[in-house]
Amino acid sequence: MHVPDGFINAPVSVAAGVAAAAAVAVSLRGARRELDERTAPLAGLVAAFIFAVQMLNFPVAAGTSGHLLGGALAAILVGPYTGVLCVSVVLLMQGILFADGGLTALGVNITVMGVVTVVTAHLVFRGLLGVLPRTRRSVTVAAFAAALLSVPAAAAAFTAVYAVGGTTDVPLGKVLTAMVGVHVLIGIGEALITTATVGAVIAVRPDLVHGARGLAAPLKLRVDGALVDAPAAAAAPAPAAAGRSTKKVWATGLVTALVLAGFVSFYASADPDGLEKVAADKGIDEKVEEHAAAGSPLADYGVKDVEDARLSGGLAGVIGVGVTVVAGTGIFWAVRRRTTDAPTATSTATPVA
Repeated sequence: MHVPDGFINAPVSVAAGVAAAAAVAVSLRGARRELDERTAPLAGLVAAFIFAVQMLNFPVAAGTSGHLLGGALAAILVGPYTGVLCVSVVLLMQGILFADGGLTALGVNITVMGVVTVVTAHLVFRGLLGVLPRTRRSVTVAAFAAALLSVPAAAAAFTAVYAVGGTTDVPLGKVLTAMVGVHVLIGIGEALITTATVGAVIAVRPDLVHGARGLAAPLKLRVDGALVDAPAAAAAPAPAAAGRSTKKVWATGLVTALVLAGFVSFYASADPDGLEKVAADKGIDEKVEEHAAAGSPLADYGVKDVEDARLSGGLAGVIGVGVTVVAGTGIFWAVRRRTTDAPTATSTATPVA
């Protein structure tokens, strides 16, 4: 759903840029409460994983494909504030290096693909967890619904932006119907990918899933045939997982992202994605502009002067994952460092565990 240059006029693009910058600023502050020494490097990995999976377009209808947006996945794994930052890092790397998503439309893309998906997914996810039993299965069920609904919400948000600042005169009712319709189908794919990923992490390290924190059911003991809550001391050993190293999870995730982007991406659908298809069918793309980074050596997810398509695309994917994980990890470590440094300058109180 990457919006290219030329779809939205300059005033609305600027306004969306201001809104996106404000959302990123708020997220930077909020992420300080979500990140710790374990999750900061994992947030960079989440951004790299989203980049990799976005290269895997899957068919959803005749002549149309879709790909992961990633807002729901990021919000559930690392938190909503950090999730907005993850998607923003991905979109920035894609726009600058791969000419994917217009640079003048970067604010629109961050707002639609980052903020709207994350906020929608977070509200749906938390709302469902408030009524479902406090189990790991509830987390995956809520993740499925959150991811499913976040995609058509983003499609509706794009249509709203286009209604205000679109550069062509098209029937908005038909655009909304087409956008939401095809993105409901894409949302199913998003939900399956999100649920599988969240479920895989929960299976090995539930303590690393932001959305699963505090959901463990209290330990029960059977006393005289009745189940009662165990004393706090009996349940105390459970948090020991929090002290385990994240190196194995990080390495496994990085290798998975590299394989997906460097090898599996070659077999992705070549059909236009939902927005591209609707734009072509409804005439939204009449004033599309050439990307400012069209001359990038990595434009269109290929390495310039490498003639073999499989090798070119694979190298581009590997480079993209590498750059994204380095940039993302650097940003999140910097945010985390500001969090840990701030109290020492203002207080000498004993930290609370």
